[in-house]
Amino acid sequence: MTLPLPMRPGHVHAYLLDGADGWTVVDTGVGIPEASELWREELERAGGRVARVFVTHFHPDHVGAAADLHELTGAPVFQGSLDYAQCELVWGNPTWSERLVDWFRLHGAPDDVTTELVAQASVYRPFIRYQHDPVLVEAGEALDGWELVAAAGHADGQLCLLKDGVLVAADHLLGRITPTVGLWPASRPDPLGDYLAALERTIELAPRIALPGHEALIEDPVRRARELQEHHRLRLEETVAALGPEPRTGYELSFPLFGDDLKPAARRFAIAETLSHAERLVRLGAAARNEADGVVTYTAT
Repeated sequence: MTLPLPMRPGHVHAYLLDGADGWTVVDTGVGIPEASELWREELERAGGRVARVFVTHFHPDHVGAAADLHELTGAPVFQGSLDYAQCELVWGNPTWSERLVDWFRLHGAPDDVTTELVAQASVYRPFIRYQHDPVLVEAGEALDGWELVAAAGHADGQLCLLKDGVLVAADHLLGRITPTVGLWPASRPDPLGDYLAALERTIELAPRIALPGHEALIEDPVRRARELQEHHRLRLEETVAALGPEPRTGYELSFPLFGDDLKPAARRFAIAETLSHAERLVRLGAAARNEADGVVTYTAT
């Protein structure tokens, strides 16, 4: 199923996996007002019953209509335990916007820019109707015969599903664009390191096809995983080149890395991506992280 999104890339894929007791629905789209009706029409077209709903990760386009689907079908919602904890931390937390303000200030964004960045981040909050108290699952467990595979990086607790060489990849692998891998408040400290390790695990598992959250099916997931590894190797080199002996904040570094002409929503992700690459370089010994007067900066080593 391809569901509409009011933001780029304009769509998100959900999947119906056939099982002995009915469909396993993977991901839900955003909880826009017409979400329930869209799902009702699609499920009537598919026929059969929904046995369970599985959320791969807590981003709005994947978890946003989970409660709608539960109410529509009565099926239990399954979600990774770490991912659900972050879902509650972000979408169930009325002070999250204030925390984001502090985060962007810490990384050098001016106050007027910070206000605009956070306002953009709050636009979709009313359309995120996640399921409270889902059935919690862990990587390594099975869900109706599908193995749950950890795929951290894009989201710390993201889980993919693997069976008979088919990988339901969510936003771990995308065919044309690179998944966002950013550093955010309360996320794991080295998301890019996590992502590169998850790509290596994908190569080891060697699925024959991947079903992504966006765009076309990926017919050679191993090759795509290697392409994404190479992409980030080059981005790390570019980040080193953008650093120098003078301290630079994540906000300042995002301009040479992502350009000057970005809308607030894109700048928000650019800063987070810049930070994930800077922190990876710190762990590799190629950069130093400094904090003084409430601002974090990076320098080349």
